[in-house]
Amino acid sequence: MPILEIESVLDGSALAADLATRIADAAGAVFDSSPQETWVRLSTLERGRYAENAGGPPAAWAPVFVRLLLARPPEGEARAEQVRALTDAVAAACARAAEHVHVLYEPPGAGRVAFGGRLVDE
Repeated sequence: MPILEIESVLDGSALAADLATRIADAAGAVFDSSPQETWVRLSTLERGRYAENAGGPPAAWAPVFVRLLLARPPEGEARAEQVRALTDAVAAACARAAEHVHVLYEPPGAGRVAFGGRLVDE
């Protein structure tokens, strides 16, 4: 059930029309998902609506924020490996440097997320 909510700070270029699909396919490979099991919601953020304290970021900096919901996220080294693979996959799909991709793991979805009225309990 991987669900990724992606918010991309615009870097002056238009996002590719197939970017959500490319991210979903790349993330699906990371999670070894069956077809239609990895979902992506993609939104953009105008550069003027993003800031960092003390005058940053540099003009070329265009971060991509990923909120990740899994039924049961891995822990420890398995999570570290997963986040590295996901970061690299999203960065490649977005044509951004991996250091511009930031991943936030949501609390486990099992027992609190439902699809079509059916609670995810796996």
